[in-house]
Amino acid sequence: MTGQTETTDYRVLARKYRPSNFAELIGQEALVRTLTNAMASGRLAHAFILTGVRGIGKTTTARIIARALNCIGPDGAGGPTAEPCGVCENCVSIAEDRHVDVLEMDAASRTGVDDIRDLIDGVLYRPVSARYKVYIIDEVHMLSKNAFNALLKTLEEPPEHVKFIFATTEIRKVPVTVLSRCQRFDLRRVEAETLGAHLADIAARENANVSAEALALIARASDGSVRDGLSLLDQAIAHTGADTGDGEIGEDQVRDMLGLVDRMLNFDLFDALMKGDIGGALSIADDMFNAGADPVVVLQDLLELSHALTRLKIVPDAGAGDAVSDVERRRGREMADALAMPALARAWQMLLKGVGEARVAPSARQAMEMILVRLAYVAELPAPADLVRTLRADEARAEPAAAPNAAPQPNPPPATPPPAELEPKPPPADVSPSLPQSFEDVVKLFAEKREMTLYAHLMNDAHLVSYAPGRIELATGPDAPPDLVMRTARLLGEWTGESWTVDAAPAGQGAPSLRAQMDSAEAAEREDAINHPDVQAALLAFPGARVADVREAARAAAFETDTIDPDGDPDAEPANGDHA
Repeated sequence: MTGQTETTDYRVLARKYRPSNFAELIGQEALVRTLTNAMASGRLAHAFILTGVRGIGKTTTARIIARALNCIGPDGAGGPTAEPCGVCENCVSIAEDRHVDVLEMDAASRTGVDDIRDLIDGVLYRPVSARYKVYIIDEVHMLSKNAFNALLKTLEEPPEHVKFIFATTEIRKVPVTVLSRCQRFDLRRVEAETLGAHLADIAARENANVSAEALALIARASDGSVRDGLSLLDQAIAHTGADTGDGEIGEDQVRDMLGLVDRMLNFDLFDALMKGDIGGALSIADDMFNAGADPVVVLQDLLELSHALTRLKIVPDAGAGDAVSDVERRRGREMADALAMPALARAWQMLLKGVGEARVAPSARQAMEMILVRLAYVAELPAPADLVRTLRADEARAEPAAAPNAAPQPNPPPATPPPAELEPKPPPADVSPSLPQSFEDVVKLFAEKREMTLYAHLMNDAHLVSYAPGRIELATGPDAPPDLVMRTARLLGEWTGESWTVDAAPAGQGAPSLRAQMDSAEAAEREDAINHPDVQAALLAFPGARVADVREAARAAAFETDTIDPDGDPDAEPANGDHA
């Protein structure tokens, strides 16, 4: 019966060791300093917004702020303080989540505008027993757009007795109109070393024998979250029974609990990949998989290792403060010294892409193995910079040295064309040396500059009224864009270096479009070709034959570039100039 009572009364470590004042917050020195100074000077904002990753202490900090604002001291005569007493009625009731003037709302489950209206209605009434009525809204980014709009006016001009404290993990989803009315605090991830020391202190209070390596592993797995770290420590103690004298919690036990593999295997795997030993790499990967490692996690660990080695390569002391063992630090420095920066950068890019591939692949293990094969074979390839240097050296050796003062040969042999240059030739000048002399030349210029949309409109929807170099008057069809005239003038000015005036004429005026003219010319040519005596004779000699196409080089060259179709298709076949 006693054991049952103890089990019922047990509180998880994350709740048992929740901070009750600013001094107990770890890793948030900037926030504590700002709020302490604000409390001391009386410069209290009417709204606060706390942001950070999950389990970092946002809601806990909000409750500490509520206690600090409403603490009255043991004698009942105190004011707002950064060090709440913890014994007055307000401090005790707020800590027990039963204070009538401190209201907590979970925006994840109450997202509607009606919920916010109920809150706003309560703002009008003064607090019952506290100094301030405090509204704590958790996951505020989950509120709907209408709910945010309903809150804005009250948030901008709240009564003097009301304070708002918002908490969110997605600060970018909160409207900027709300952010501008709040004092923002970004809660930082707790460093692994700081979190490890905190976990060691709590383990000592719980009479749990946990090794330093195991605590460092839990701190790394927590990813800066204090709540996650305490939950993992709680699980480790229950997993091994270390608080009942059953032995020490070691690193291997924590790895088994978390489903992780020995970190040194990551070094061995990465080393085999960088040496091109694909057989050894796949053997190590099989051992890791059989030990329970997730293939995606294996790739993520390799990605993290490539980043760590790159940092060590650039700054040898970059990993001095990381929570890693001396063996890992020494092995990492040796590998960083041996590997070239291009190889590390290439491995990072391939692993980054590989993690995404493994997540969506039908078989994560197969995807992991293919990525490892890719990495091992790429490791044997030279770096791009080395390849370029080799090509340039080969080119220099291939060039014969010119003999000074050599007599000219009477019959020199045919010249051998020089090898292809590595450096590309400079592009032609972007400004035309002379102004187009006709509207056809203007349209052809648009094709040469690859402005295919405007080229198509000028061919099909523009009707020329008058033309002179530097001045055009056009009537446009119904399918032409409204800014066709303006864009034509601007681009012609940029290309030719001269000022152009392009005027719009009333609709219905002007000559037929260039497309219509070309179609008419082609129809006339086709008619002439069909009526030609030779063609008629061919049609009579081959019953059922017909004239498929008629093309003439001079007209095609006036409107087309070598690779551009008059319809605006840049991939069309060039005109061959032959009659058919």
